[in-house]
Amino acid sequence: MILQTARLALTELTPADAPFILTLLNSPGFLHNIGDRGIRDIPAAEAYIARVRASYAAHSFGMWRCDLLSDATTIGIVGFVKRDSLPHPDIGYALLEPFWNLGYATEATTACMLYGREHLYLTSILAITTPHNAASIAVLRKIGLHPAGLIRLPNSADDSALFTT
Repeated sequence: MILQTARLALTELTPADAPFILTLLNSPGFLHNIGDRGIRDIPAAEAYIARVRASYAAHSFGMWRCDLLSDATTIGIVGFVKRDSLPHPDIGYALLEPFWNLGYATEATTACMLYGREHLYLTSILAITTPHNAASIAVLRKIGLHPAGLIRLPNSADDSALFTT
């Protein structure tokens, strides 16, 4: 386990999480708010997890599985990504829709921010979201990030809202 909060446990993804990743990355909320990652089958989900695991090895962080402590239900992913196109890691999360608006995103990202500062020694943390995603923008503001304008990531047709510490 990487982190534990009052209601959540964050752990590294493993190949066994491929069915969940396939479901999450093809959920309507993920597709609308984050985008299509082209993950259409279990081998593609396993390849996605392999890339995340490579980030663990290279950076000591990545996206972590987010489970409810009460019954071990996996509800989403949360963590940090280091993109070549951004100067610092960015925090991100994705939850299945039944777990939206229950405070889990704020709880998980708050814990990640603290972990990033205290254990990973991250001095700057960024975040990106679609400009229309009011719920994510509210979460980013709650965890202490501030708007820093719009950016266009490589291979993207749309602008993203950039937030910074």
